[in-house]
Amino acid sequence: MLCALGSAVCFGTASVLQAVAARAAAPGSGSGVDPVLLVRAARQWRYLAGLALDGLGFLLELVALRTLPIYAVGAALAASLAVTAVVAAEVLKVRLRGVEWAAVAVVCGGLAMLGLASGAEGHRTGSQALRLGVLAVAAAVLGIGALGGRLPGRARAAVLGLGAGLGFGVVEVAVRLIDGFSPAELLANPAVYALLLGGGAAFLLLTSALQRGSVTAATAGMVIGETVGPALVGVAWLGDRTREGLAPLAIAGFTLAVLGALALARFGEAPGASGADAG
Repeated sequence: MLCALGSAVCFGTASVLQAVAARAAAPGSGSGVDPVLLVRAARQWRYLAGLALDGLGFLLELVALRTLPIYAVGAALAASLAVTAVVAAEVLKVRLRGVEWAAVAVVCGGLAMLGLASGAEGHRTGSQALRLGVLAVAAAVLGIGALGGRLPGRARAAVLGLGAGLGFGVVEVAVRLIDGFSPAELLANPAVYALLLGGGAAFLLLTSALQRGSVTAATAGMVIGETVGPALVGVAWLGDRTREGLAPLAIAGFTLAVLGALALARFGEAPGASGADAG
């Protein structure tokens, strides 16, 4: 659980550092899209530190997924929005509304309940059919991107965000389906390809959603996609369970953590990181 929470802290803090770098790299006047903004931002230590935190967060996520139920890790990752909100309030001087401070508290309370109720990860390795199914979902994420890209405004951002969440969810499940690490075993395991395809498609869809759509709608869709589906797969097919008699507490904690994250969806991209609509 410490690894899962550490991952959330890394991802949430990285968003703010990258937003600060993007602000500093932005031109002082004029408007429109600057094609070399990323290059200028990458010259700053804050942006590089953010990338390093993203890498560390991913490694911590992998460790957590190998030792915790997927539902606990997914809820903890959604909590990175609470970290972004708190850090942005201090570093970027973003004013948090009372309801958003309450949402941060709800996320923390939900994670505490999950920490108390979560059992060990399930010991089922998953069938070959499940591995192929996860690979099919990863491919479907690209289809969702193609269809969602044709929708207008807020609907487009929500569908692309949901697709991105499904892609990140594929990564969560695929990590649990990799049970051999020799080159031959990795090459023969469809889950490895699902992880690569799902992760890549997720980043592509989320970037597209945030560039030309509502940050709130995109992030809300992403939170739902990356938490609910993977949690159900973990329970139904991989044997994830709670501690004896604490299933209601785990369900309540998971629900509170996700709802709190949804209330903080405007922090899916730290304020100031882009010109996307924050509402």
